[in-house]
Amino acid sequence: MTVVDPATRPEAAPAADAGTRTAFRTCPLCEAGCGLEVTVARDDEGTERVTRIRGDRDDVFSHGFICPKGSTLRQLHEDPDRLRRPLVKRDGAFVEVGWDEAFAEVDRLLTGVVAEHGREALGVYVGNPNAHNISALVYLKPLLKALGTRNVFSASTVDQRPKEISSALMFGTGLSVPVPDIDRTDHLLLLGANPLESNGSLATAPDWPGRLAAIRERGGRVVVVDPRRTRTAERADEWVAIRPGTDALLLAAMATTLLEEGLADPGAAGPHLADLDRLADLLAPFTAEAVAPATGVAADDVRRLARDLAAAPTAAVYGRIGTTTAEFGTVASWLVDVLAVLTGNLDRPGGSMFTRAAAGSATTRGTPGVGRGIRLGRHTSRVRGLPETMGELPAACLAEEIDTPGEGRIRAMVTVAGNPVLSTPHSARLDAALEGLDAMVAVDIYVNETTRHADVVLPAPSALEKPHYDLALLQLAIRNVANWSDPVLARDPDQPDEWEVLARLALVAQGVGPDADPAVVDDLVVDSLLAGAVGDEHGPVAGRDPAELKAMLGDERGPARIVDLMLRTGPYGDAFGARPDGLSLEALRAAPHGVDLGALEPRLPEVLRTPSGKVELAPEPIVADLPRLEAALDADPDALRLVGRRDLRSNNSWMHNVEVLVKGKERCTLHVHPDDAARLGLADGATARVRSRVGEVEAPVQVTDAVRPGVVSLPHGWGHAHPDVRLGVAQRHAGVNSNVLTDDTVVDVPSGTAVLNGIPVEVAPA
Repeated sequence: MTVVDPATRPEAAPAADAGTRTAFRTCPLCEAGCGLEVTVARDDEGTERVTRIRGDRDDVFSHGFICPKGSTLRQLHEDPDRLRRPLVKRDGAFVEVGWDEAFAEVDRLLTGVVAEHGREALGVYVGNPNAHNISALVYLKPLLKALGTRNVFSASTVDQRPKEISSALMFGTGLSVPVPDIDRTDHLLLLGANPLESNGSLATAPDWPGRLAAIRERGGRVVVVDPRRTRTAERADEWVAIRPGTDALLLAAMATTLLEEGLADPGAAGPHLADLDRLADLLAPFTAEAVAPATGVAADDVRRLARDLAAAPTAAVYGRIGTTTAEFGTVASWLVDVLAVLTGNLDRPGGSMFTRAAAGSATTRGTPGVGRGIRLGRHTSRVRGLPETMGELPAACLAEEIDTPGEGRIRAMVTVAGNPVLSTPHSARLDAALEGLDAMVAVDIYVNETTRHADVVLPAPSALEKPHYDLALLQLAIRNVANWSDPVLARDPDQPDEWEVLARLALVAQGVGPDADPAVVDDLVVDSLLAGAVGDEHGPVAGRDPAELKAMLGDERGPARIVDLMLRTGPYGDAFGARPDGLSLEALRAAPHGVDLGALEPRLPEVLRTPSGKVELAPEPIVADLPRLEAALDADPDALRLVGRRDLRSNNSWMHNVEVLVKGKERCTLHVHPDDAARLGLADGATARVRSRVGEVEAPVQVTDAVRPGVVSLPHGWGHAHPDVRLGVAQRHAGVNSNVLTDDTVVDVPSGTAVLNGIPVEVAPA
């Protein structure tokens, strides 16, 4: 492994001015994991303030790359709207209180609801920022267990859940996601992905712009399939303007072409595959000619795309949110990996490969090559009967579980770093439903469109006041790396660490009371992880004494101790002294620019955790959904469809309160193709009314040929006009909430994921 010496640069050495210092940390704002160099100045009173943030040129992964969001951590920290003290609602208005008073109120509220209605009257929503947050990733589990309810919802079912399910069914775990080896591939096919704006997702990598450019510079080819000519498509070799929601049909036809023309060759993965011989029959209805009317991609182009993929020396297929938040998200996610198999690019350098993460991965624990796999639908939602996946119910049914009367109705909600009023379907219904709750508790740094309904808001520290380790995202990295970040700034004197907030909330939920010591939860987490590590007969500390290992971890509380444990028992770890040169938290702290653990390497079959020990190419839940896909061949190709989009300067809804990220030209506009604008009587700059089955919004029109005819586009995460939110900058740039239009009754069947792309709409001048 490669470690960069922190003394190799002038900026890393002690500053000449004793009043300034330099800190290094990983940006927590998206999945890219860019390294930051943070300059901190101290005034005469000893108060520290960040004066500059730029890319860390010595970071082993990002090499100085930074997007516009990363430099705004100071603005987020200093935002006057960011909460510094807990809020409790008194007579309909929020008032600041101390932490003890806040937790006493939480205890009163939750205990009352549970006493009267039972634990199934509780609901939980976990937002997207938790995936970038080491405290949440570790301490949410005991909180959910303490709440004791099956009504658990998260941003996963408005994002990546179809890919998690297809990966778990095929390879054994939800994070067994083959990532595109973009640094070594000769041919990259991207579907529904715009990494030049979103920095990639489920394929953690800084500097996607540079990495995609490098493919072309070395003679490779980049092809983008998307209803929009995105920034990524503009820099690609080819843009394929597909109709929204039909990616699964295109992928199925490409697979059929490979099978029909004798181009399928799984290569070295062949001995590890189950049901390869079933694919031809399963995909037979999806010929290039059959899918062309529905997809809008000519049959000859479908076949050419397949042949190009097979002919490339190495090739990778990458599908992202445009494919997962669609009507056939799970099938499309499966077919992405089927194409990797058929072209011999699964588990191959330059193809689709599996990360070997330094900490926390289920694919580096237990018996190599075999496991329990996944069970879906262990319970269902009360109202509609939508199935559970990975311990969660679909967010598409959250509103109805609150506002539909009857036994088991959700009467109290706990939200953690989430804004479902803006990010989940049929937003107006959910907004109204939250108003009718008996109690609501939120862990959040803002009073936003969702937390305005809360009775108690518990703020977490700012990103600069928290430690950071990408426990989840480094399991999806295109290169094996590890970076630890200590807090850059000290917390306010009365601000508890985030893990303490979540642990104390868990103790309240468990019924222990508002004054219990959060260290109890911390020890329980450590003891549980140690028991698993010493009980793993294939692990590096099998059979060791847990008490001895716990003593070796030291007395440091919170995520640092837990990450140390995970690192030391992971695939590169020091195994508590058995491998002296291995990783530990101490080793990462000595390497502030990170540790490079090398390029991805083939991992079949040891990476598998399926019961059969094979890659399952025909999982029953996916096979059962293929008739529904076949019926989509007859869908109306002329219907006007709405798709979402992202902007490089915004990350969901909570980044809209930073002036530097939202200033300038209006970004929350309705993109309309010139042909559609002429047909519908829409003028550039005028206002249009957009109506779906469940709602309508008005937005300014932007006429552009960057969308294909028959497609209109609104960005995701806007709609900050409500007077009760405390987001001054966002309110001045309010925009409209596209999820007012999202139909909560339309979901991807295997996953229950909401369909946010390809929504049928009517558009007219306002």
